Amino acid sequence: MVCFAGLDVSLNSTRVCVVDASGSVVKEGQAPSAPAEIAAFLRQGGRRYRHVLLEAGALSRWLYEGLVKAGFPAVMVETRHASAVLKGGRFKTDRTDARGLADMARAGLFKPVTVKSAETQRMRGLMSARSLLVAKAVDLEVAIRGLMRGFGVKLGVVSERQFHTKVVALTQNNPPIAGIVRPLLRARSILREQATVLEQDFTDRAHADPVCRRLMTAPGVGPLVALTYKLAVEDPARFKRSRSVAAHLGLTQRLSQSGELARRGRISCWGDADARRALFLAGRSVLNPRTGTSNLKAWGLQVAVRRGKLRAYIAVARRLAVILHRMWVDETDFRSAAAA
Repeated sequence: MVCFAGLDVSLNSTRVCVVDASGSVVKEGQAPSAPAEIAAFLRQGGRRYRHVLLEAGALSRWLYEGLVKAGFPAVMVETRHASAVLKGGRFKTDRTDARGLADMARAGLFKPVTVKSAETQRMRGLMSARSLLVAKAVDLEVAIRGLMRGFGVKLGVVSERQFHTKVVALTQNNPPIAGIVRPLLRARSILREQATVLEQDFTDRAHADPVCRRLMTAPGVGPLVALTYKLAVEDPARFKRSRSVAAHLGLTQRLSQSGELARRGRISCWGDADARRALFLAGRSVLNPRTGTSNLKAWGLQVAVRRGKLRAYIAVARRLAVILHRMWVDETDFRSAAAA
């Protein structure tokens, strides 16, 4: 008997529902959120499975890989699509969600998502850790400015490298504020130091990777942008058209259409937020007056004259997403004339 299973995953336990081809529930239950435990639950009764569905989430990649290794046809589905289907139920419980996922598997009403490799997951974790350290260091800098301002000491405009030196100089003759600020400065220095260590790690990896080296030939694209883009796309063959990458990363306009009415709004902001942010920063870098000339920059400046700088940054970021994918597929370096 061919069956279909739906898994509603939570941190400690997973609700499992198994249905047959007619939609009747064959087995329901709960298992610990571990691949071996879920596989043991599904093996009971010797049933054959056509699809085992689970939503994308924090534990999903780990459970997906474990179930595939155990021989189950696991499929990870898009969260937004699954949520839209499951909202049709009257009540929302773990049991009804598992049943809904099983019915989605039986009816074929699901959109599988690409599961990132373990190496991609590790590199994304490395870059997320660096971003977290930098964010906490910035929070400390803001707190130090606020504390000093309360004592009438104004820090003013200062670069990241000169921040520590200037704060020490301004507080050395003020023991009360120095006793408060110095521990925060030491914590900030440690955060910046460790962020630099992580940044050097992924920078070295970007320079050693042939794909990242090719992507870095484009204007505005450095190690961070190249590696972030590569991790977001991972496999360029996923996209038949290079223009689809811009839509996948949420850099295309929203469209709301009904009959003769069609409204276009801001960019959709779907997909990988880190890659979208990195491409936006690359677009700003391309239009920077200090950046060398290129046809891409000339085109972006024309957009800035017509639509403003912010929309020009987004337009250049969208075009960079397309260009980088084409460079990757064709295995060619950036050509200024072709970018226009």
